[in-house]
Amino acid sequence: MGQKLSCLDILKKRRESVSDIDITARIRNIDAILLATPDETDAGSSAVLGVQRVDLCLQDNHDEHHTSHFAAASFKEALIVRRGEPFRLRIHFNRDYSPSKDAISFIFSVADDVKPSPGHGTLMALVPHDGIDYLGDALEWGAGIEAHEGQTLTVLVKPPVSCPVTEWRLDIDTKLLGDGSRSYQVPLPIYVLFNPWCPDDQVYLANREQRKEYVMHDTTLIWRGSYNRLRPSVWKIGQFERDVLECSLKLLGTVGRIPPAYRGDPVRVARALSALVNSVDDDGVLLGNWSEDFSGGTAPTKWTGSAEILQEFHRTQRSVKFAQCWNFSGVLATISRALGIPSRIITCYSSAHDTQASLTVDVFIDANNKKLDAETTDSIWNYHVWNELWMQRPDLGIGQYGPYDGWQAVDATPQEASDNMYRVGPAAVLAVKHGEILRPFDCGFVYSEVNADKLYWRYNGPSQPLKLLRKDTLAIGHLISTKAVLKWEREDITDTYKYAERTEEERNFMLKALKQSRHAFSRYYLNDSFNEVEFSMELKDDIKIGENFSVILKVSNKSEERVYLATGQLNCDAVLYTGVGAQEVKVMGFEVDLKPQTTEYVRMEVTFDEYFEKLSSQASFQISAACKVRDTDYDYYAQDDFRVRKPDIKFQFGNGDVPVVAQQEVDVIVRLENPLPIPLHKGLFTIEGPGISQPLKFKISEIPVGGTAAATFKYLPPYAGRGTLLGKFVAKELDDVDGYRHYEIQPRPEDLLQPNGNLRSSNIIRRRTDVIP
Repeated sequence: MGQKLSCLDILKKRRESVSDIDITARIRNIDAILLATPDETDAGSSAVLGVQRVDLCLQDNHDEHHTSHFAAASFKEALIVRRGEPFRLRIHFNRDYSPSKDAISFIFSVADDVKPSPGHGTLMALVPHDGIDYLGDALEWGAGIEAHEGQTLTVLVKPPVSCPVTEWRLDIDTKLLGDGSRSYQVPLPIYVLFNPWCPDDQVYLANREQRKEYVMHDTTLIWRGSYNRLRPSVWKIGQFERDVLECSLKLLGTVGRIPPAYRGDPVRVARALSALVNSVDDDGVLLGNWSEDFSGGTAPTKWTGSAEILQEFHRTQRSVKFAQCWNFSGVLATISRALGIPSRIITCYSSAHDTQASLTVDVFIDANNKKLDAETTDSIWNYHVWNELWMQRPDLGIGQYGPYDGWQAVDATPQEASDNMYRVGPAAVLAVKHGEILRPFDCGFVYSEVNADKLYWRYNGPSQPLKLLRKDTLAIGHLISTKAVLKWEREDITDTYKYAERTEEERNFMLKALKQSRHAFSRYYLNDSFNEVEFSMELKDDIKIGENFSVILKVSNKSEERVYLATGQLNCDAVLYTGVGAQEVKVMGFEVDLKPQTTEYVRMEVTFDEYFEKLSSQASFQISAACKVRDTDYDYYAQDDFRVRKPDIKFQFGNGDVPVVAQQEVDVIVRLENPLPIPLHKGLFTIEGPGISQPLKFKISEIPVGGTAAATFKYLPPYAGRGTLLGKFVAKELDDVDGYRHYEIQPRPEDLLQPNGNLRSSNIIRRRTDVIP
């Protein structure tokens, strides 16, 4: 027998090709084969070679295919492999295998395909050839005999890099030349996934650290808040948790309705994911809710991760209530990583929702300086969260600025219909940056989200002309953010979506995009070139919830001679993070005499008592100022977002920062200070982290003013490596409070290198994903 090779070494030793065997010769009486039981034999075939059992070499295969962390792998419920790389099977027969008289073939079929066929790539018969030096072209199935010892045959099987990503069934057909046949069905399912480690796969990601972050890491950060108050929240991706992979694979066929033959195309899969994660068209995973009434379900701010959501959907097959944009994005990231497509979560601050595909956000103001909600259908979200998935885009070819491979924007939040379904993408980020809004799919919508112009119009009635009060080219698309690779900090990726504001390139590509738009908003003349009185709004960024805050308008007279009178009003509204659903908190009118070369300040104080009862769960405000300068035609209108900061949950190990060691119990203390000038009632901590199978919940009946809520629990870290504990807190008076603690779990002393230089075998599986390139 030759030297035993690891499966990952096999493809590196490719040599000359062997002749192919016609597929019709491989599939012999396929209907009978698929229906046969393990014990079934043809008449007079007692001498036919019989399969007694098949060793799927689960530990070796899962290590080499980076799938050992999946729950189904841990519980030995399935063989989970990645396409384009070989996996090993060890077959045990009822007698010695004789190559001269025994024939063996492997019949692979897609489990949920009613009529699998070779033409669709959902049915394949393989006759293993002798040797493993060459297992066929990257686009072909291949099988080779690695070793033969008496009644045992060891075989390597390679799915092609275009293999449908789904659940497969394997039947092994044996035949004695001239004397009947037998069939054996392998009892465990085989899950074939995308392979970002394989250079021939369409989702190949060359950077090793990025593969760790975007495929293997099961916890991430999602940025929320507003552009002047960025707030990271921890989200448990949980792609390896119980039932998550099974649910993800099943969704492609049931809700996503992707025919089995097309489940290997990441472009088609990504487009389906953007629709199936929401429930609008197809009773998908999550039901959106942007009100403040979440009765009958879970408030979006209370979810801590995706696993619980997908597990509930897998169990009930009903849309889970409720979600907003970051929940949709978190679940889509989980499904993508489970399937093997590198993915990350993106936040865009001041993100536009352009309902008319005009590439502008149009705000209409009446004569009393009130926004007209009926006419203003566009909106600006404090932040919006979507995904990027990594893949090649052969369907787009090569454009003026190169191929469109790489990150693709995919958005599962249901905002506007695309091809009659609520979905967005995949949109090549490179195409978005260069204003190519007609490229598939939905590049125009994503372009508006990050780079629309905001226009304020004076609307005096349907028969009156519009007056453009102000054009703001800087309002949209700030601080586009994602979690940094292998770091718990923010990475700014704004320059991947747009050129820097105020640059010639940015304006040129905006004009290019407008020329392609069929619904570009008509341009009206601007205000007179009056510039002797200037207005600017000032807001203090770091205001804690419970504190009062001020809105300040700075008014300056630049004239050296003339006195002006400025009038107007300041408005403070409590809004949802989507910028809609305004509740008036306070309005203050003003009148200011401006002497030449002077500056005056208009201040409006907003107290806790004034805003608390009207505050939404995400503590967002919309501040606006509307002003006129008497005896001129000049109107000024400005609008800004503002958010009060909520406290963070603090984690502590033991009485101080004690070491955290795998499989050694440690006390964890969770604390939260009450920031409000009123007591908190009916408090609840929810805690998740590695080794915590179900979220821990701790009730706190009351927290007095200035008091601290605390809970203690015993924590058993499951393995050595990086870990993150994340917490949520809600109370009757305060919700959407979170926090996290990132830490290193040290190995047990007995798991460290032994004197002979070998690792204990219990650690090998856990660490393989960190050491295999």
